[in-house]
Amino acid sequence: MRNPLIPKIEAQLQGLPVPVALQLPAGERVGANGAKVTLSFQDWSSLATMAAGQIGRLAEDFVESRVQLQGRMRDLMEVAARLLPGHPGEQGASGWWGNMLRRARSLAAHSHAKDAEQIQFHYDVSDDFYALWLDDKRVYSCAYFREADMTLGQAQEAKLDHICRKLMLRGGERFLDVGAGWGGLLLWAAEHYGVDATGITLSHNQHAHVNREIERRGLSGRVRMLLCDYRDLDAEPFDKIASVGMFEHVGRANMPTYFARIHDLLKPGGLVLNHGITGSSVHHDQLGAGMGDFIEKYIFPGGELLHVSHVLREMAGAGLEMVDTENLRPHYARTLWAWSDALEARLDEARKVLAATAKEAGHAERVLRAYRLYLAGSAMSFEHDWISLHQMLASRPSGSTRVGPMTGAQSPYPFNRGYMYR
Repeated sequence: MRNPLIPKIEAQLQGLPVPVALQLPAGERVGANGAKVTLSFQDWSSLATMAAGQIGRLAEDFVESRVQLQGRMRDLMEVAARLLPGHPGEQGASGWWGNMLRRARSLAAHSHAKDAEQIQFHYDVSDDFYALWLDDKRVYSCAYFREADMTLGQAQEAKLDHICRKLMLRGGERFLDVGAGWGGLLLWAAEHYGVDATGITLSHNQHAHVNREIERRGLSGRVRMLLCDYRDLDAEPFDKIASVGMFEHVGRANMPTYFARIHDLLKPGGLVLNHGITGSSVHHDQLGAGMGDFIEKYIFPGGELLHVSHVLREMAGAGLEMVDTENLRPHYARTLWAWSDALEARLDEARKVLAATAKEAGHAERVLRAYRLYLAGSAMSFEHDWISLHQMLASRPSGSTRVGPMTGAQSPYPFNRGYMYR
């Protein structure tokens, strides 16, 4: 007797924008001839997952080798977007019960020890692995395609400079980079704007890499990279602060603490730029259809997505005045596709690099499969406005109406955008 799932799956395949074929557990093949994407299933449960539009669970089956894939990631994501049962940014519990559950989960996930463990889980996979698909500076955040024909490397430099311009960095100022990654912004600000720069990270690999770069570039004494939690940084207030791709790891429950600490580390009249991924829904902290659960398990444990309105409210609650907010969502889609394409072009090298540090048999292949889906799936999510990316520039008002370029400015911000684009 033919499995009753098959007619439903065949109907789904007919409406897809890319021709797809399925190799079923019993050996039957259904779908298009000359398919661009072929999925091979070991058991019927994975097929039921696909029929239900649970894309995150299907991704887990691929990582764990219960499903095999042939075809381009770009084509697969066109298919995945059409299989979803609804907007994945708007699925899940809402109201007071959903908010309570999210807060409880957030509190449990973001102790000092948990945050360190989660950051190292993601960023300490392998520096050589990231180097295969990031730009030469290893900038692991949304690029800024100021010109349409920019390469990824050019767009990342444009992003670094865009941040420095927004912050109005000046020679000799004390600058803090919270979650400094592999040092792209930290080193750019020091070398191009002459600041005294401090970066912090919880990643041992990044800490070691950036300190080697500081020594190699002759920046010792003016630039430093610390292995430190933002809650534990003991330093005199800074003139300017940037946090790029970091606050997604902070957690909803710790957001007041995070912005209060930023406020205390910033001089009166100083500027802070907070750049990070935001959710498309005001009610939910991760994508639905199993996609958020997949990212939690394989990529970013402890990651939470907040709507930009929630972030700005927490920022204001800490005494920081938002002076400019910019949405770069399509820029991140293009960035992620560039990363995805670069990884897809070097899969054999990636396997070898990951195998060199693998802790157990099969680990390297699972990591590679997870990142293939994560990069392409994230690109798709930004394209469809399921998630977004905002740069939020804020000041710590000085308290004096005579400080600044306009009466009442209370910071160096000129209250127009002209200076950012000159």
